[in-house]
Order: sequence, then structure tokens, then C-alpha cells
Amino acid sequence: MLGVSWAFVFLGAALFFIIFSQFGFFAGLLGIFIGAILGLFMVLIVETFSIQMQKLEELKRQTKLLEKLSKKDDGVSDN
Repeated sequence: MLGVSWAFVFLGAALFFIIFSQFGFFAGLLGIFIGAILGLFMVLIVETFSIQMQKLEELKRQTKLLEKLSKKDDGVSDN
């Protein structure tokens, strides 16, 4: 999904440049900025989702390790 989002950044920037360049070069540059912002927002959303998924996987891994450690500690007595 991240690659698709970056493709939207470049395609949006190119499309908006073509549309706005009819009004002048600086308007075309403004069009690049507007087209890229829409795609960059999608990149931000996808990256945030990816980071949250990585956090979830890490928390699951840590939970399994803590459960193993607590089972080991339950079998040991304080003599």
C-alpha cells in the first residue's frame, strides 16, 4: 500500500502541474504542491497504520515471553 501511496504523490503532482501550467510556471509549481499534499496525506496514513501493526506484533511477542517467564518463576520455591 505504501508504494501505491507514493505513486499517487507523483501522479498527483504531475497531473496538477499539467493542469496548472496552462496558467503559468508558478501556478504549475503550486499545482505540484497541491497534488503532492494529497498523496503525502495517504503516505502518512499508511505509515501510521504500519507502525501501529508493528507495535501490536511486538507487544504480542513480549507478552508470550513474559508468560514463559512467569511460568518458570511459579515452579521455583523460596527455600
